[in-house]
Amino acid sequence: MNDEKPLVIPKSTLSRMPIYYCYLQERMQEGAEYVSSSTIAESLGLNSVQVRKDLAGVSTTPGRSKVGFKTRQLLDDMKRFLGYDTLEEAILVGAGGLGRTLLQYPGFKNYGLDIVAGFDTDESLWGRSFGGKPIYSIAKMETVVKSHEVRIGIITVPGPQAQRVADAMVACGIKAIWNFAPAHVDLPRGVVIKNENLAASLAVLALKLD
Repeated sequence: MNDEKPLVIPKSTLSRMPIYYCYLQERMQEGAEYVSSSTIAESLGLNSVQVRKDLAGVSTTPGRSKVGFKTRQLLDDMKRFLGYDTLEEAILVGAGGLGRTLLQYPGFKNYGLDIVAGFDTDESLWGRSFGGKPIYSIAKMETVVKSHEVRIGIITVPGPQAQRVADAMVACGIKAIWNFAPAHVDLPRGVVIKNENLAASLAVLALKLD
């Protein structure tokens, strides 16, 4: 994505950045010319000192006293920091219910991600498309990855199939994997993985309801 980003970013800081970005988009739509770190903190229920520190790390211009940051400038700075100003192409393996939902979600492009194709072992899906994204046999994955220079792979297959799919992605040259399968995946050093365990998240919600 953006080569100007720091190589090491605390996960806690990085996790807050998209939240700031969405908030700034809302303020832009409302016509707010300036926004202060204290206003952001209060609106999002965050610590104002932490917000100020986070914004200072991405802003190219300091905020004005009692006024704050120019909303447009801060939004552009954050967009570059997060890599949303360039499109990174991705592939998806597992065109079931969740996979199709992700393929058809148009909002990914707003965050610098473009899923170019999906893959599945179900022959009845080959040649079909969802959200304009074609579905191919997994045998064609390497060809698509290399022709598009894809670096990101998304896994939406059942847990028992996840490791095999991850291995195939790595063999094709994939450098980062977004894993939605409910399974641990072992990857070689240098390949990045982000796990999204929907069952675990649901369990946390259920426990907090008690």
